[in-house]
Amino acid sequence: KTLLPQLMQALHNLGREDIMVVVGGVIPAQDYDFLFEQGASAIFGPGTVIPVAAQRILDELIERIATE
Repeated sequence: KTLLPQLMQALHNLGREDIMVVVGGVIPAQDYDFLFEQGASAIFGPGTVIPVAAQRILDELIERIATE
């Protein structure tokens, strides 16, 4: 929760808002809204099924490309 705003600011400073940021790990459910508001494209917790996560990331990338 504390690192994402710093990362997003650093990407902004570099003019790289186009980089998709994905977060994962043991993240309290009450932090999800904050992380999405700060710019996280996806959040994956423990036990995430890798093919499901990969598909979600691909879907997000396809959507981003389609709206360019």
